[in-house]
Amino acid sequence: MRAIKILTWSSSPFDLTAALVHHTQLTPAAFRCMRRVSDIDTYEGPAKPPETQPSAWHAHPSIRKIVIFLWVIVAACAGWAALVINYITYGLPGGRLAVWILLFVNIVGVQGPLTLGLHCSELIVNVIRDERQWRCATSRQGLIVATNPLKPIFTHPLCLILFIAKPFLHWMFGLSFDIGTYATDDTLGIFSVSMYTAQIWNLCIALFIFACFFTFVALRRPCGPQPAAYGHLQTLANLVDEWSPVMWWGHKEDGIPYCHAGTSDRPLPDVKMECIYAGSGAGSLLPLS
Repeated sequence: MRAIKILTWSSSPFDLTAALVHHTQLTPAAFRCMRRVSDIDTYEGPAKPPETQPSAWHAHPSIRKIVIFLWVIVAACAGWAALVINYITYGLPGGRLAVWILLFVNIVGVQGPLTLGLHCSELIVNVIRDERQWRCATSRQGLIVATNPLKPIFTHPLCLILFIAKPFLHWMFGLSFDIGTYATDDTLGIFSVSMYTAQIWNLCIALFIFACFFTFVALRRPCGPQPAAYGHLQTLANLVDEWSPVMWWGHKEDGIPYCHAGTSDRPLPDVKMECIYAGSGAGSLLPLS
C-alpha cells in the first residue's frame, strides 16, 4: 500500500479527472469538445451543438441494468403476493441448527435482492448528481469544483428521496412477515413464519412507485447544448480544457472551419448553434462534407 501513490481522496469526478490529467494518466482526446458521453465510441470529432442531451439510460449501460433489475424486484414481489393468497403460517422445528441456518438463508434470499436493488439505485443518483453539477458550468454561478462531500447528500432531492426510501422499504418488508417461537418447559419447540398478503401487496405498490420514479429519472434528457458527461472521466477530460476552482463552459474561439468550446475561469458566451465545434487548433482539419 505504501508503494501506491494516491492521486486524490476525493470522490468527485472533477477532482479525479483533474488529478489523472495532471499526472498524465488520462489524455484528453483532440477535436471532441462537443462530443458527449454517448459518443464515446464515435470516432468523428467535429459536431454541431445539439439542443438536447442523451438520458442516463442511453449514456450508461449499467443504468439500464439497474432499472431493469428494479422492475424484476417489483415482479418478484407481485409473484410472492400471488403465492401467499391469504394469511399463511409455516411451522419449523426450532431445536436443530439446520433449521436456524435454513431460516437465515431464506430471509437473506428474500431480502437480499431488495437490499441490492436499493443499493444499486445509488448509482443512478450519483450519475444524475454528477451531471447536474457539471451543468452548473453554464449557469451564472458557474461550476464550483471543490464541494463538501456531505452537502449533496442533504441538498440534492434525489439523495434525500433515496435516503428516506431505503429504511421505509425495509420497514415495509419487515411488516410482510413475522417470526414467532413456541416453547414448552424452557425448551424451544417450533418456529412459526407468518406471511401477510396485504402487507406484501403494500410493499409491491411501494416498490412499483419507486421503480417508476427512478425509470423516469433515468429516461429524462437534459436540455441545452452543453455535452452530457454523467461523471464519465474521459468525456470530462475532453470537455474541460482549463481547470480552475470555479469554471464556466461556453464558446471560446471562432475559427474556420471549426470553432472551439471549452471552460474558463470567467463566464463565457453561449455556443453558436449554427457553428461546428472541434476544439482549439482545429483549423488544420478538413471541413465536414
